[in-house]
Amino acid sequence: MKIKITSDSTCDLSEELIRDNDITITPLTIVKNGKNFKDCLDIRPSDIFAHVDSGGELCSTAAVNIGEYRAVFEKFSPNYDAVVHINIGSEFSACYQTALIAAEDFPNVYVIDSRNLSSGQGHVVMEACALAKTCTDINAMCVQLRELTERVEASFLVDRLDYLVRGGRCSSVMALGANILHLRPCIEVKNGKMQVVKKYRGSYAKCLSEYVKDRLSDRDDIIRDRIFITHTPVNAEDFKAAADAVAKYGHFAHTYETEAGCTVACHCGPATLGVLFIRSK
Repeated sequence: MKIKITSDSTCDLSEELIRDNDITITPLTIVKNGKNFKDCLDIRPSDIFAHVDSGGELCSTAAVNIGEYRAVFEKFSPNYDAVVHINIGSEFSACYQTALIAAEDFPNVYVIDSRNLSSGQGHVVMEACALAKTCTDINAMCVQLRELTERVEASFLVDRLDYLVRGGRCSSVMALGANILHLRPCIEVKNGKMQVVKKYRGSYAKCLSEYVKDRLSDRDDIIRDRIFITHTPVNAEDFKAAADAVAKYGHFAHTYETEAGCTVACHCGPATLGVLFIRSK
């Protein structure tokens, strides 16, 4: 079968992976100062951080609209046996429901709720690309992808709490206590939702090393094929601490560094870093 893979810009895959796997990206809208920008096309995380650092309000995100999805599906549907679109998790955005509505006009378009975000969603996209190469039953492929979403493990360590506070995702009182104690929260995606699962204390480099160790060491339930280290801008020393810990405890065949896109940037701010991989069970 000839299968086309598409995904939302929230998958946070590198330009190289997108190009090499012929993935078509549908960009979300970023709203800055009341003006709309297309994620990773005419706005980048650095633009968001510069805007906020200069005193601007937090930026917000808006889902891909029905017309935009229809345009993509209309382009590829006639030329492929199937089009498989992987959305950002339905708990985080209206993209999935909107894509389902747009797909109603195309019998060979299949929409998958990744139940994740960032390169957690990216893992589902990459698995779709791999399955598409040998697929003979598109429905069976979609079943495999939906089962896979339960086994993607995505988490991030957040250095700055001001974005979470200003976005209403944690109280200023909690943030004040965390800052005084030099605490960094680990945010994990569980059951399609984000929640704080642990707080780390100390320098950010030390916290990153401990975070990666906790996620990867002494586990027999990880598929050691591919891991993403995905981050908003982080200094070289802190990134090295995380990368060294991945090398020490991970032993993955492929380690990919990717830049977190505007969605993570809007909600978590700079110096946010996560390791994202797939469990075997």
